Amino acid sequence: MTEFSPSAQSKYSKQDYGPRRRIEGVEIVELKRFNDDGGAMTELGRLEGGLHKQLSGFQVRQMNFSVLEPLAIKAFHLHDRQTDVWFVPPSDKLLLVLADVRKGSPTEGLVWRLVLGDGNSRLVRIPPGVAHGCRNLRPTVPGHIIYFVDVQFSTDEHCDEGRLAWDHFGTQIWEVERG
Repeated sequence: MTEFSPSAQSKYSKQDYGPRRRIEGVEIVELKRFNDDGGAMTELGRLEGGLHKQLSGFQVRQMNFSVLEPLAIKAFHLHDRQTDVWFVPPSDKLLLVLADVRKGSPTEGLVWRLVLGDGNSRLVRIPPGVAHGCRNLRPTVPGHIIYFVDVQFSTDEHCDEGRLAWDHFGTQIWEVERG
């Protein structure tokens, strides 16, 4: 067994590759990407009467497309009733930050970072009461999000688009982890 110098040994640690604790109600659906010599196609879901077949009980009421400028941060959104389902194209790379702020939730206070895109095709279901925001990790190209919601946006008294400051959970949450 190799011995390390005292300064290296005092700072030595091993990365944890085990599963991380997930926020209650957040769901990830791995999608199949079909590739051929002419390109690729990903099915984002099949709808029957507005119900998404891969996300039990989720009824699509609106679909949106969002663009983030290089390295931009958009945060934090918070909904009282609305569920979001996000998809980031595999060619993009966004850091999604989720934080459970639901009083009494089994995962209350848990903050979770997840990279979307970056070669992967998946949906992320974000329930009401889970604050969410993202950062485009690409320094020179815009990032894209296609998302489905089960509450239509309105600016009247039924508005369900709340906010927390981008640094509510600290500025370090947005930094690329090194190590």
